Amino acid sequence: MNLYKKIRNVAFLIEPEKAHKLAISALKSGLHIPSDNNSKLLKQKVFGLTFNNPIGLAAGFDKNAEVPNEIISSGFGFTEVGTVTPIGQPGNKMPRVFRLPEDDALINRLGFNNDGMEIVFDRLSKITKKGIIGVNIGANKSAIDKLSDYQMGIKKFSKIADYITINISSPNTPGLRDLQSGQNFQELIKLIKVFKNDGLKTPVLIKLAPDLTRKQLELIIDYSIDGKIDGLILTNTTIERKYIKNKRYSNEDGGLSGKPLMQKSTKILRDSYTISEGKIPLIGVGGVSSSRDIIEKIRNGASLIQLYTAIVYEGPTLISKLKKELISEVEQYGVKSIADLVGTAIKK
Repeated sequence: MNLYKKIRNVAFLIEPEKAHKLAISALKSGLHIPSDNNSKLLKQKVFGLTFNNPIGLAAGFDKNAEVPNEIISSGFGFTEVGTVTPIGQPGNKMPRVFRLPEDDALINRLGFNNDGMEIVFDRLSKITKKGIIGVNIGANKSAIDKLSDYQMGIKKFSKIADYITINISSPNTPGLRDLQSGQNFQELIKLIKVFKNDGLKTPVLIKLAPDLTRKQLELIIDYSIDGKIDGLILTNTTIERKYIKNKRYSNEDGGLSGKPLMQKSTKILRDSYTISEGKIPLIGVGGVSSSRDIIEKIRNGASLIQLYTAIVYEGPTLISKLKKELISEVEQYGVKSIADLVGTAIKK
């Protein structure tokens, strides 16, 4: 048993959100493991930004932009703070995070708990960024006009973020996923188009659910390409439970993340790459915990990947391990860059 596994056994005795706060505090205190073993094999340019490696930390860990530079210094190629809403909110009632150790998974129904747009913007504006920092924005639970909340988020964070993610796929805010459908999605695209026509240069990405039908996905991708959306993030957590061994929490509301999501999220990723014919950059998320998982996501259409739950189970040394293994994996394919592997598992 490695050192982190021993620490994890103790940490798992602590309520999940308290353990999370301790992790943030540790990073603030400088307790992170530096990692700089990047390679030109892992370097690539996606939606106008240069990434030293394709591994990003997904939104949800650094909700309030408290430790983005520390995350970058830990070896990530980029990090995404948030989800941030216009007005700070406490989120849903506790308990709202559940560990499923048998599955290397989590269920959460946090509900966009965050400090709010003004405080997060102020924090980000005071640091000198050490790498690519994206901002994931959402709508307040109480918002009557959710599109207006996204409009405020884009307007605010386009001044400071390297990219903006429109989160319309969390299952934990009532009505949010409705924005992925039909007329609602068209209105969102129109809103983003207005910003782009006014000269918005900050890349705008949209984060989707893994529970979409093929027909829904086709419409979303068509509208996204037409609206010149810079990228799609695939996927958020799932409301499905059929892949988990742990039945103790199977009836808990919320989104499931971790290893059980790998197959489902990769299928959505593959379908999206096929439907779009590679015309829109994709970020693969869901179930990634090994270099082989990363290669699988990339060969099925992802240019970049994100992870979070794997860190909970494997610890902070995972990133250095993944990059070392990833360099070796890419070398075996005999390509000049990991970018050359994007979509190669899909027949042309």
